[in-house]
Amino acid sequence: MTNKEIANTFRDLAALMELHKENPYKIRSYQNAYINLRKLEGSLFEKNPDEWASIKGVGKSIVSKLHELKDSGTIANLEKYRELTPQGIQELLSIKGFGPKKIRVIWKELGVETAGELLYACNENRLVELKGFGAKTQADLIQKLEYFQQSQGKFHYASLEGLAQNLLMQMTALFPEEQVALTGAMRRLMPEIEQIEILTTASDINLLFEKKLLDLQTRKDTVYKCLLGETVPVKIYICEKNEFGSKQFRYTASETFMQSFLKTASATDFKQLATEEAVFQKANIPYILPELRESEYAIQLAQENKLPKLIEETDLRGVLHNHTTYSDGIHSLKEMTDYAQGLGYEYIGITDHSKSAFYASGLKVERLYEQFEEIDQLNAQYSNFKIYKGIESDILNSGELDYEEDVLKQFDFIIASVHSNLKMDEAKATQRLITAIENPYTTILGHPTGRLLLARKGYPIDHKKVIDACAANGVHLELNANPHRLDLDWTWIPYALEKGVMISINPDAHSKEGIQHTRYGVLVARKGLLTQEMCLNALSRADFEQKIIQKA
Repeated sequence: MTNKEIANTFRDLAALMELHKENPYKIRSYQNAYINLRKLEGSLFEKNPDEWASIKGVGKSIVSKLHELKDSGTIANLEKYRELTPQGIQELLSIKGFGPKKIRVIWKELGVETAGELLYACNENRLVELKGFGAKTQADLIQKLEYFQQSQGKFHYASLEGLAQNLLMQMTALFPEEQVALTGAMRRLMPEIEQIEILTTASDINLLFEKKLLDLQTRKDTVYKCLLGETVPVKIYICEKNEFGSKQFRYTASETFMQSFLKTASATDFKQLATEEAVFQKANIPYILPELRESEYAIQLAQENKLPKLIEETDLRGVLHNHTTYSDGIHSLKEMTDYAQGLGYEYIGITDHSKSAFYASGLKVERLYEQFEEIDQLNAQYSNFKIYKGIESDILNSGELDYEEDVLKQFDFIIASVHSNLKMDEAKATQRLITAIENPYTTILGHPTGRLLLARKGYPIDHKKVIDACAANGVHLELNANPHRLDLDWTWIPYALEKGVMISINPDAHSKEGIQHTRYGVLVARKGLLTQEMCLNALSRADFEQKIIQKA
């Protein structure tokens, strides 16, 4: 088990015990174990068990349960509470912002045991009179439940990418004379994926099932529906070599793109073409990359010969949104900077949380100046690398930034982000962001909607008004590259570019490895037609400094 899996076991145990109103001291100890174990470096179960008790927050009781978990793969107490708890109630515990105490109320007082039942109860206004609830809580819960239901059966792109590439390698080894390639939404680099889709010319893929690489569920003609492990759906399409291009084009394109393509194309029959290039040639349309095959907009640009050269991961010169142990990061300032240097970056922006972020050990002014001093010391040691003094400043409910002006003006740059009071209507959220954008010290607007893919729908904003405000005030927009966020949504990048607003692809790294999340930001930025020239952290160090000086 990974440290994250071990930690999550204690998180689940704490949540279920709180649901059943068990001993609050034990619950808190399991919550602390979750917090501390997930931050550990190196595999916990590969360490000497005698060392476990020296870990912060790990007492005798936790050590005992760690032994149990290592030996059996679970904890008896956890299984006991799982047996006592309906499956639907356990699923509700995964909904962000809907904790065990509230779930217990609707379970015990309304008899609700599934998300569907709860949504129905909300629509019947049955929650309004419950203690701790009300009309606003009920309306907010309806949105959460609807989003939860829509998200079932979906995966983050990042969670399937490695599995898909490994499966491709295995299939290529089994069928060396055949073509094997990803297709569908994953090939289009969609942030959310329902399944892995693969196209191959291998006519007999039974070896996959004989070697237990996949579990066959159903087969209809040349389409196989399978399972990878217990939960990941895989669909495999079989075709002839002389039609590989035709099939790959068909299975890759979104329905909207395909309809527009067929209306625009100068031909009507695209069958039995060996390459995708042949499909575009026959249609008399310039080749369009797979990630752009979402809408007619790319077709229009292609016909006008206006498709740009899209940004690539190697274009990034700096990495700007990073947290250290000064706030809620796992690694020290020096560890983060050394790691960024090792990846080939020219500069890094350190942006720990600001003082109001008590939940993330936000920096009080004294602590902030300690960090400034360490940054100065480290910069004195570097010749071809630089650390910039930044902050992820909370946007307060009023839209103001989270420090007095005499502190704000000392930063090299500021990422302004909303982290609290997320229950806003569109007017409130939009104005809150615009007020922050108009602050002369704001450099970048961070994760503009606060969404968490497959977990929490972002607060509603008027994207055009927000982007227009960024353009008017010289503020750049963050594409938060954490694969659970990918916020700004890629569909708004073209409008930002049209208005001259640069995009900053930021990892929101809370560990040194998290810096590599920039990859997922680049992939999705390509869908939004982002170029190297319009990416803030693709600028050279000198040009980046000029940008932040102009803003200051």
